[in-house]
Amino acid sequence: MQTDWAMCRRMFKLAHISDIHLGPLPRLSVRELFSKRITGFVNWHRNRSKHLFGSTLDLLLDDIREKQADHLAVTGDLVNLASGLEIRAAAAWLKELGDPADNSVVPGNHDAYVPGAYEKSVRAWYDNVRGDLAPAEWQEDRHVFPYLRVRGKVAIVGCSTAVATPPFAASGFFGERQARDTVNMLRAAGEAGLFRVVMIHHPPIHGATSFHKRMIGIRRFGAVISTGGAELVLHGHTHLNTLNWLRGQTSPVPVVGIASASQGPGGLKPRAAYNLFTIDGSPGAWELTGERFSINSMGDGICKESVDIFKV
Repeated sequence: MQTDWAMCRRMFKLAHISDIHLGPLPRLSVRELFSKRITGFVNWHRNRSKHLFGSTLDLLLDDIREKQADHLAVTGDLVNLASGLEIRAAAAWLKELGDPADNSVVPGNHDAYVPGAYEKSVRAWYDNVRGDLAPAEWQEDRHVFPYLRVRGKVAIVGCSTAVATPPFAASGFFGERQARDTVNMLRAAGEAGLFRVVMIHHPPIHGATSFHKRMIGIRRFGAVISTGGAELVLHGHTHLNTLNWLRGQTSPVPVVGIASASQGPGGLKPRAAYNLFTIDGSPGAWELTGERFSINSMGDGICKESVDIFKV
């Protein structure tokens, strides 16, 4: 496991956004709508289209660049109905972000909205969802998740809970095979003296969502963190700014959620925001700070004052 020691000697800035829901919806064929997509299509036009704006996402990204984050973590739901046009548009958006090595992605339930969409999404976004040691080209016979990326003193482990679900369901699944591989990655990263960040879409916390939106395998994921070890878990899905804790090997591990990166003012959910984590120190003496920056009430800029995530 190789590290960039020049970066190891200084603090590392990690930005976190989620639930992009890139819009507007493209025109869909009758065949595409003849599926679960029809419920999402109606929901978008009745609710989400009124409050999700691409301009808020641009404001967040501009502020992240201004603060010179070293890496960007995106915890899922890049699209809405996972049509081919949406998946390709998200791939183009990821290219605009910059070098895939500097931007890590895990998929959400909307990226696997209908059967077959998950595979198409992961294939299209492969450069942003593959680990450092994965093949440069997509290979059908390889498991993509979990993946491991090492950036300076930080190990980023990307997990997937994205699965196609029936209408009116948005649950996720974390299975045994992925759990075993994640434990192995976390242990190896810990032995290498790295600060371990786990990315996942669904919140791995009991009661964090309603039953039909839950993560199946929460107990299994908790065992992974307590057994393999981690210093930080990032998730999305709820469109809320949250802080919870999981049992770790030596101390509780913070589990941090974030509002939708496209949520404009005036909705029931919090305005678009991003988390900015500063990681410093060394094994046994890690220093982690977290700030949250939100869109202002007018929707035309970032609030001047940040929120200390760990003092809320």
